[in-house]
Amino acid sequence: MKITVIGLGQMGGNMALTLQSAGFAVTGMDTVEGARERLAAQGLNVVTPDALPASDVYLLSLPTSEHVREVIETTPGLLTRAPVGSVIVDASTSDPVVSRELAGKVTAAGLHWLDAPVSGGPKGAATGRLGMLLGGDEATIAHVTPMLEAMSAKYTHVGGPGSGHVVKLANNYLCAAHLVTTAEAVAMAARSGVEPTACLAGLNSGSGRSAVSEVNFPEWILSGRFDSGFTTGLMRKDLRLARDAAAQLGMPLSLLQKVVEMWHVDRDHPSDSDDFNHITDTILTAATTDTATHSGEDNTR
Repeated sequence: MKITVIGLGQMGGNMALTLQSAGFAVTGMDTVEGARERLAAQGLNVVTPDALPASDVYLLSLPTSEHVREVIETTPGLLTRAPVGSVIVDASTSDPVVSRELAGKVTAAGLHWLDAPVSGGPKGAATGRLGMLLGGDEATIAHVTPMLEAMSAKYTHVGGPGSGHVVKLANNYLCAAHLVTTAEAVAMAARSGVEPTACLAGLNSGSGRSAVSEVNFPEWILSGRFDSGFTTGLMRKDLRLARDAAAQLGMPLSLLQKVVEMWHVDRDHPSDSDDFNHITDTILTAATTDTATHSGEDNTR
């Protein structure tokens, strides 16, 4: 199986190297020269956009739906350059409406489509331990199963084209909400004298636990590392996509709207380039402020 990975950022680059290590014939492509040079230095065969090879699979790992559209449609795009019967796999987190539109054009051109947004970050991409949400038909999934197994710890087929991206947006909405709610819970406990690690141990033994409390807080927040590989700007983009998807379905989700607002209230703190776990900074800082004013509060209410 010949695979071309388009988009050699932290995710795409690591996926390309993982697939190459698994024995696939992999070529990488990126419009950014620095990305191509970085992957070439790690032993990956890389090409410029005008030298895109014929492949069995084109794996896209790009920032937005519009980047995906450009790669597929812009002349000469994959609609005209990809061999008939090849598979376009969109591992980006994309707008499901755009994905369904593009899937129709891809199919009409004699190609196959699979949306396959991922979770697990650069580490999961580098170790072949990603989680993948698949939107497409079962025959296409069966065709690329060896690739999926090399990339992921688990993949889940959730429906037709666009479905993977819908569920990915739902997942990221929950992650964004859990970061805020868990930070508030930890801050409340800290103001009461409970250490954050002790609070998290308690939460993780009960029904309030989540991947955020079990992974994000110890791995990136309390450690002070903030190096998950996923930026605040990308999470903000995904939240806007989730909000727009809900609106298109006629669902005025008030809590979703509130989460979107909280993530956009101050575009500089955190900035779009900051690790997304920094959204907890302001909340957790409040837990360490002087609590003397609280000691004299009227507790008879």
